[in-house]
Amino acid sequence: MPLYLKKAPTKSFTDTAQSDVAARVGTIIDDIRGNGDEAVRRYAAQFDRWEQPFRLDDEHVAEIMASLDPQVIDDIRFVQDQVRRFAQAQRDSLVDIEVETLPGVHLGQKHVPVQAAGAYIPGGKYPLTASAHMTIITAKVAGVPRVVACTPPIRGEIPAATVAAMKLAGADEIYILGGVQAVTAMAVGTETIAPVNLIAGPGNAYVAEAKRQLFGEVGIDLFAGPTEILIVADDDADPFLTAVDLLSQAEHGPESPAVLITTSQQLGERVMQIVDELLPGMSTRDYAEPAWRDWGQVIVVDDIDEAYALADSFAFEHVQVFTREPREALTKMHDYGALFLGENTCVSYGDKVIGTNHVLPTLGAARYTGGLWVGKYLRTVTYQEIVDPASSALLGEVCGRAARVELFEGHARSGDARAWRHGGASFAWIDESAGAGAR
Repeated sequence: MPLYLKKAPTKSFTDTAQSDVAARVGTIIDDIRGNGDEAVRRYAAQFDRWEQPFRLDDEHVAEIMASLDPQVIDDIRFVQDQVRRFAQAQRDSLVDIEVETLPGVHLGQKHVPVQAAGAYIPGGKYPLTASAHMTIITAKVAGVPRVVACTPPIRGEIPAATVAAMKLAGADEIYILGGVQAVTAMAVGTETIAPVNLIAGPGNAYVAEAKRQLFGEVGIDLFAGPTEILIVADDDADPFLTAVDLLSQAEHGPESPAVLITTSQQLGERVMQIVDELLPGMSTRDYAEPAWRDWGQVIVVDDIDEAYALADSFAFEHVQVFTREPREALTKMHDYGALFLGENTCVSYGDKVIGTNHVLPTLGAARYTGGLWVGKYLRTVTYQEIVDPASSALLGEVCGRAARVELFEGHARSGDARAWRHGGASFAWIDESAGAGAR
């Protein structure tokens, strides 16, 4: 049995859909659906202290970008180059196909981008410029012609670096708009914001609930909860790096789980000591401390295989592997949002600079889905064409028999008609019909 040096409750998917949150979100959605821009302006003033125009024109965006340190712009461009490079490699891996399954029977598949996407870039306490890279660049590489980007003001001010990132990423429309009102406006449309087909991007519990309630009317990337980190470590791991990396994700919010699974009790105890030493000096202690206190775990197991199996049971968003052979995790683990292999790699790189997408599944969703990627903005559609009459006749005969097994007489007759027209087959219902002589 695992030894828990520190234990915490585990979160469930329903934790992000508390009845009070769901009811409040539903009220806001209904209000915006019925009252459009007027309701959006009301909620923006109430929640974000924002009473200025939502949309930023090109001139205003240029002024905002000019106010930034050139190094900030250079760094945004560098990171976006990494994101774009990986996203393009993903897109290049998706090829259209066409095969001939029978003589003259052509079946094809195409990857077609959605025509409009909404990118939600959170604000709140932090200006999350990286989320602009992840949602907008990925959509543009996929070929989405219209990308609408929304981000809230921070303490009543425009987050300049986030706006620069949105513009440089290729957003077609930029709005200073946050929360449920932003997601709803993009999903259902208002007098000034045309609706989109898919919404992507992380957010708080209210944003997640809005996406949940609007799903179906609009596509979404995934349901998201608090950020999660899990580190698998053996006795070769560095306790200082382990502690630092656990806290790096705990600072996302007071409900962000940070878990260490290790084969070394000595390592686990030392990591806990270092965390306690580091926390008082963190500027983000108000989030990191309760996250570690209430949701942090340190678990000791007998061997590395048990560590991987236990890690899989968490199905966490981020999994770092600090072991002698970190690439073993590629075959021994299955349920995770993203793997970070070796101590030279950390989740913060994935969040900010390395190029893979940081919009990832949480709350166990990694059991059935991956994170945001180019393919999320694409619809895989099929087409079919038969140019050989003999093949149409053959398929018609089989279709007729197969459909009648399921009692679908209309389907059967569509097949019969081709078998009769192209193969000379005889069917009583055709012989008796007025159209029997029509060819």
